Amino acid sequence: MVGEWPTMTLREANVTLIDCDHRTPPAAEAGYPYVAIPQLRAGRIDLSAVRRISRDHYIEWTRKAKPSPSDVVLSRRCNPGETAVVPTGLEFALGQNLVLLRADGTKVYPPFLRWLMRGPEWWWQVSKFINVGAVFDSLKCADVPNFELRIPPLREQRAIAHILGTLDDKVELNRRMNDTLEAMARALFNSWFVDFDPVRAKAEGRDSGLPKSVADLFPGSFEDSELGGIPKGWKASRLGEVLELKRGYDLPSVQRRPGTVPIVSSSGFSGTHDEEKAQAPGIVTGRYGTIGTVFFVRENFWPLNTTLYVRDFKGTNALFAYHLLQSVDFEKFSDKGAVPGINRNHLHEERVVSPPPAVQDRFGKLAGTWFDRKANSEKQAATLSCMREALLPKLISGELRVPSLRNLMMSGLGSGV
Repeated sequence: MVGEWPTMTLREANVTLIDCDHRTPPAAEAGYPYVAIPQLRAGRIDLSAVRRISRDHYIEWTRKAKPSPSDVVLSRRCNPGETAVVPTGLEFALGQNLVLLRADGTKVYPPFLRWLMRGPEWWWQVSKFINVGAVFDSLKCADVPNFELRIPPLREQRAIAHILGTLDDKVELNRRMNDTLEAMARALFNSWFVDFDPVRAKAEGRDSGLPKSVADLFPGSFEDSELGGIPKGWKASRLGEVLELKRGYDLPSVQRRPGTVPIVSSSGFSGTHDEEKAQAPGIVTGRYGTIGTVFFVRENFWPLNTTLYVRDFKGTNALFAYHLLQSVDFEKFSDKGAVPGINRNHLHEERVVSPPPAVQDRFGKLAGTWFDRKANSEKQAATLSCMREALLPKLISGELRVPSLRNLMMSGLGSGV
């Protein structure tokens, strides 16, 4: 029975805390990941913006704390209590203010540990032991082993880990597929509009590999421009001639109302509201704080005042415009202040290559197929994530027992929910 599940400290459950090396190695252009607090996202380690360190520094920094599969990385500072599981096959060094938690398997099944540290009891213990600081709240290494949690029997732990892990793996698979679809569209954009591969193939008498109806859209020669050689008949334009960017709108958190309209900040989607300020399709990029990131929005939305959004496409294909903005070097327009910012008027002066509408639209049609698949995958991942988050507290508290989920797993997940 659930009431018979014992409550024990992590120490009593034979979960060991391994502290990090309290220094930071120099960065390298290539090498091993050095995982810091920003890399802990939604229970997983995100390497998209990770620093790299040399092999020698990796060896030195992992003598004390070498992550192993199913270990849990815990943040003690900035976002204390946040965790991420160590996946199989990933070698990395641990950043400052992070620790490893490792179950020896006698009382806690190692793959279950990650879920134990995401439930309500875990966050209650975090709030109990948190040390409130003037700048950052934090957890002490000496306190974490004293966290008290209910520990299900090992057999129950294995079943729970399997259910939640299956859902999580499907969410991760969708994320990777979405990354692939986005990369395919970006590669096509670079081939057509940066490297001009179809034009070069024609000029050199080679087969471009494109269907004739597509190849015929491209010229077979180049001409000089302010940007150097560009396809004949294409334009070297100012960005402001291709599209118009506008600053987003104020919306303090106290003024936000329940609704379905996405709010977009300089760092991405930031909740919802009941009023829209811009029409779909939309393109948003950071104006202040986080710059250089570009977001494609399929619904009417509210761009915050930390952003710039495309108010007028001026006849430019939306997906072409999205990838064009991704290709802009925003750093050269940054004011280099403590908090980076961009003036849209300066950005409008950026010189870009503007192909004819027929070429843009063909690109938009091809990329649009991949973006439609990506949107469907995102919806499925959101459904799976909601299911996982709803099941997690019920399963690890014992409110919902594993046998009652068998039919769900067989009929739902087995058929590819």
